[in-house]
Amino acid sequence: MTDTFIVDADWLAFNPNPSKPAFVLPQGTVDTHCHVFGPGDTFPYAAERKYTPCDASKEQLFHLRDFLGVDKNVVVQATCHGADNAAMLDVLATSDGRCRGIATVGPDVSGHELREMHELGVRGVRFNFVRRLVDPKPDEYYHRVVEKIAPLGWHVVVYFEAADLNERWEFFTSLETRVVVDHMGRPDVARSVDGPAFARFLQLMREHENVWTKVTCPERLSLSGAPDYRDAVPFAQRVIEEFPDRVLWGTDWPHPNLKGSMPDDGKLVDYIPSIATTSDLQHRLLVDNPTRLYWEEK
Repeated sequence: MTDTFIVDADWLAFNPNPSKPAFVLPQGTVDTHCHVFGPGDTFPYAAERKYTPCDASKEQLFHLRDFLGVDKNVVVQATCHGADNAAMLDVLATSDGRCRGIATVGPDVSGHELREMHELGVRGVRFNFVRRLVDPKPDEYYHRVVEKIAPLGWHVVVYFEAADLNERWEFFTSLETRVVVDHMGRPDVARSVDGPAFARFLQLMREHENVWTKVTCPERLSLSGAPDYRDAVPFAQRVIEEFPDRVLWGTDWPHPNLKGSMPDDGKLVDYIPSIATTSDLQHRLLVDNPTRLYWEEK
């Protein structure tokens, strides 16, 4: 049965013609944050979704990967597909081992289902706390999920906004798995990198060595905008320089729920040297850290 759907009027399609990056990515680079959407007539969107995207297929993802010079991808389950991971798992099954996945599951998921996903390359689950995208559940709900995925060595990816960190602090710091924070917890880059809000996020990483972060999505954070996203640079630089072995990079293709204009994915690659300013930092960010997290068996 297919799903009849209408793409949201305010949805922006991803840039179909990105520029070729001037920055040459090191061999083995991993894009640790990207998505696939549908196609909706094959992989229906969830009835409870809060947005309906345009299709963004695995073939288009693989084409972008090769065009940018990326070697591998980590495909993050999209909220528009809910807990039906079929589209993401299809990518993994046809990637020749070049993709890993982050799933969305509930506490009723069976051990058999988890083992099957692990065999395909899933290595974590994502908990989304952004209220405009989902309706967050009680902490106990997430703890029950963690109890099931921890024996597999999986980690937890958390997506929240900076203003929500204090509310979620006790839950985040109670997790004994690795915890990967999306987009540096979405700091307000109009404020000082030395201000109290970002200091709270840095405290989370300093005090809890199991916490990693993705220095992703300058196009979501920046007020100054493309191509250099200069107001987001100090935040990512600070994190990379202080925690060089716990940072990850990704494109966020195809950039869901982004308002304004769609980024040029080639320019997002060219942004990397402004935040990881030495070849050593670049290699850790792009190759060493994601390989250790996603491709080394625990």
